Amino acid sequence: MFQDSPIYDRLVAECGDVPAQVRTEAERVSRELESVMRPGYGPGPDRPQSPGNGWQRTAMLPGPRSR
Repeated sequence: MFQDSPIYDRLVAECGDVPAQVRTEAERVSRELESVMRPGYGPGPDRPQSPGNGWQRTAMLPGPRSR
């Protein structure tokens, strides 16, 4: 996307490839939403809702990213 861009290369070195991380996470969320939006998913008359089933939220802590 930003070939031959020393500023972008320096930002990636300092902060990680944030656009790539966002794109990867967006693709994961999209796949997860597709699976839960299918008919027959989730609680129903034959499938009681139970805690712990479904998605799990993870947070990224502020600060330098490990590589």
